[in-house]
Amino acid sequence: MSPGPAADPGLPRVSVVVPARDCAEVIAGCLAAIASQTYRGPIDVTVAVAPSADGTERLLAATSIDVPVRTVANPAGTTPAGLNIAVAASDGPVVARVDAQSRLPPDYIERAVATMARTGAANVGGVQRPAASGRWPGAIAAAMASPFGGGPAAFRRGSLQGPADTVYLGVFDRAALEGVGGFDETLDRNQDYELNWRLREQGHIVWLDPALVVDYMPRPDLAGLARQYFAYGSWKRAVLKLHPRSLRLRQLTPPALVAGLAVSLIGLAARRWQAAALPVVYAAACATAACRLRGALPDRLDRARAAAAFAVMHLGWGAGFLAGRTRKNGRARSQQAAVDAR
Repeated sequence: MSPGPAADPGLPRVSVVVPARDCAEVIAGCLAAIASQTYRGPIDVTVAVAPSADGTERLLAATSIDVPVRTVANPAGTTPAGLNIAVAASDGPVVARVDAQSRLPPDYIERAVATMARTGAANVGGVQRPAASGRWPGAIAAAMASPFGGGPAAFRRGSLQGPADTVYLGVFDRAALEGVGGFDETLDRNQDYELNWRLREQGHIVWLDPALVVDYMPRPDLAGLARQYFAYGSWKRAVLKLHPRSLRLRQLTPPALVAGLAVSLIGLAARRWQAAALPVVYAAACATAACRLRGALPDRLDRARAAAAFAVMHLGWGAGFLAGRTRKNGRARSQQAAVDAR
């Protein structure tokens, strides 16, 4: 790998933190993208490794890139615990949160740090771009990128710079991040939104820069997609219990859809044929939205797969929201574990 740009000691050190679990297939690409950054300040990487069954630890031990990499153990195994451990084990005044499934563009850190200095934001992040090819992975990526599938959230398709509710990933001012207590380890999902809510409640700015487009490797099949979106919905409800004012009306659409379809099924079982109206209208909406993906999915069968992905995303999220999730007791923090791992 070619050496990166010459370091400029006048720029702040950026500590990149990566939670890793069962990600042997993607972690090398993630680290390579970090090593290819154009940022001229010092960069270090801390990977918090959860117990993995696919050899993630061995692969990390054999991986070499042109920036310092430290690995620390994440025995709890969850994303927020891993992030807190990695943050505590690093010391850069700027912290860049990166997922193993993501691929940063080369100017990501450079642009984010410059934007942070210009705006005074506590967190600068960008837009998630699902990227995959092949039958099911490509169809799922196209469905997630569609407004009908992924929804109107700014971090999915925002086009204007400015303050936002939340962003994808994020480059944080360490003092602000630690000042609000870091990531809430009682939340297995939606911890980013919840953290950004606390930052904004404390008067900090969360800034969306739509030029920071990060590729994301989505789940490759419907079963994985269903588990992912069920978890998203259930943990969103847990976040709303913590912060009721964070509710957005659009978030009630999927659970309302699930409830409506359940009522329709009961009506159909009782031979009330008018109850078929909602399922028919929803199926037609999925098919219409899939047809609009003709440019990304020229094959008709792939568009049918996208229509199925729409249904899995909507119904999985809605069912998860209705089912809810019990948060762990307390707000455990793992900084001491990170200190012990140094």
